[in-house]
Amino acid sequence: MTETRSTLSTSALAIDGGTPVRTTPIGQWPVFGKPEEDLLLEALRSGVWGSIDGTFVKQFEREFAAVHHAKHGVATVNATMGLSVAMKAVGVMPGDEVLVPPYTFIATASAALMLGAVPVFVDVDPETLLIDPARIDALVTPRTKAVVPVHHGGSPADMDGVMAAARRHGLRVVEDAAQAHGASWRGRPVGAIGDVGVFSFQSSKPVNAGEGGMMLTDDAELDELLWSYRNVGRRRGGEWYEHVRLGWNLRMTEFQAAVLIGQLRRMPDQQAQRTRAAAELDSLMRQIPGVAPVKVPDGVTAHSWYTYHWRWLGEADGGLPKSEFAHALTAEGIPTFGGYVPLNRNQAVIDEIHRLGGREPDPCPNAERAAADEVMVFSLPILMGTSADLADVATAVDKVSRARR
Repeated sequence: MTETRSTLSTSALAIDGGTPVRTTPIGQWPVFGKPEEDLLLEALRSGVWGSIDGTFVKQFEREFAAVHHAKHGVATVNATMGLSVAMKAVGVMPGDEVLVPPYTFIATASAALMLGAVPVFVDVDPETLLIDPARIDALVTPRTKAVVPVHHGGSPADMDGVMAAARRHGLRVVEDAAQAHGASWRGRPVGAIGDVGVFSFQSSKPVNAGEGGMMLTDDAELDELLWSYRNVGRRRGGEWYEHVRLGWNLRMTEFQAAVLIGQLRRMPDQQAQRTRAAAELDSLMRQIPGVAPVKVPDGVTAHSWYTYHWRWLGEADGGLPKSEFAHALTAEGIPTFGGYVPLNRNQAVIDEIHRLGGREPDPCPNAERAAADEVMVFSLPILMGTSADLADVATAVDKVSRARR
């Protein structure tokens, strides 16, 4: 590996007309085959395509809940609406405040805003990029109703700290587990540690059907509310036109659930493969000056490895700025993303907070520094690659790391 790096370090970057390290894609996603085809055809030929009278959605709800040691599962159209439904079910009302980390997908905040609630941003731990429970106490007000830890990238947040803070202040906990299929905190699967956990089955996720979501809970009363809100306010066992509360039509189709049953059965082996790949990539990346993998919290006993986050710290020593580094690495055939724009600096979020009369978002220096200057991301297909693929990744990172401004 060292000899290869030395050779490449003298060659021009692909972005400057040199030869790219990689010319073929790494990994395959999604992975599917005859099991998904057979299930999908079975759903099609049943002639029952809706979840009200069908069997596939109900089966998938049971199986997904069981994998995550949750008593109840309620499937829905996507995790964005799942978060809104979950917040409504735990009592979030217009004017309430919901504590969320800023380093996350916009849905974590927009789910609250769509209910007329205001997201208040809790800065992240600088090492893990996950919500810092030590910052929660100072942000709680009489209007605070819930806290939403995000297990982003598939790495569980510090649920000990989050749950302790929630108990101190009487807050409800909605886990944004959109990326954390099969992840665990201290041996307990995420999703039912808090009051409700929400997962995504969008096309890039570890279990996917193009779109879809799941809400998990151990609470029977919340389960009934989740089911009702996603089913136009009906009640289980009630009449078709009996609507006991206002709700949405957010039902998953039988076709999606059929595919997801097949995908869920692949998850253990795929998760094990990504875990091995992440460990191998950690070892390779740590050999490159100026590069450091983002820390996984000590309490994580299973990681979904939806994405691989790492830091570029070499700009201070004359290396490329983060944005140029990512651009150059992509040109070398290694798709690289700059990570999230912190939501406390997202203008659409800020405008809606102002419209609702919320307070101006505070600075979140840890999230802002990571997003602007340091953190880059490899997506799931790279973690489905072979050892030779991962060696190419490290070779390309090393090559670009040697470029000077």
